[in-house]
Amino acid sequence: MYSLLVADDHPLFRDALQTVISGGLAGSQLAEAESLADAMTLVEQHAELDLLLLDLSLPDAEGLEGLTRLREVFPWLPVAIVSAHQERQLVLDAITLGAVGYIPKSTPREAMLAALTQILEGQLYLPPDIMRRPAPRASLPPTTVTATTPSERLARLTEKQLMVLGCMAKGMSNKHIARELLIAETTVKTHVSAILRKLNATSRVHAIVIAGEEDLSFYRANRAH
Repeated sequence: MYSLLVADDHPLFRDALQTVISGGLAGSQLAEAESLADAMTLVEQHAELDLLLLDLSLPDAEGLEGLTRLREVFPWLPVAIVSAHQERQLVLDAITLGAVGYIPKSTPREAMLAALTQILEGQLYLPPDIMRRPAPRASLPPTTVTATTPSERLARLTEKQLMVLGCMAKGMSNKHIARELLIAETTVKTHVSAILRKLNATSRVHAIVIAGEEDLSFYRANRAH
């Protein structure tokens, strides 16, 4: 049984979320808030909350401002983003600021339930379809380093470690990565530890952010050639 709070000013979405949770997370409760201010009041009254689902278009907190304020005031509270915005960089920025997941509002019911379950079990969730998109590459002047120059950070990783990092960037757990790559879960843990060490990453999330900054898929494609 979990205790959740959704901060969203759209009643239809809150109703839809209530249906998802009541149908898939038996015994769980979902409190509702129409603004960031209301959400913060409810958090103060319910210290047992397991997760807050935050929309990025609240009337009193546009963009990632609400996430920043929540992390400052309630650092103990896991916050996941639910949003109609699906920009890859926005997802990475949210994770960098401390979000434990990012769920697009267009996510189908069963997939949303799976995402919520993954987050409530303590795993990071990232939308696979968004994370697979190539990051936009800015045009560089002829005198600067070209976009195809290998990243010094990613160049430290073996091909298998790059594959594991790619799975991590899609929000997969170690168990899911093991299944995807047909290797033992203990081997995945070894690769993850090596990835964090070689990237000088302080956490799994930090490694994912680095992968996004370096455009992992672009790097792997060029390294293959």
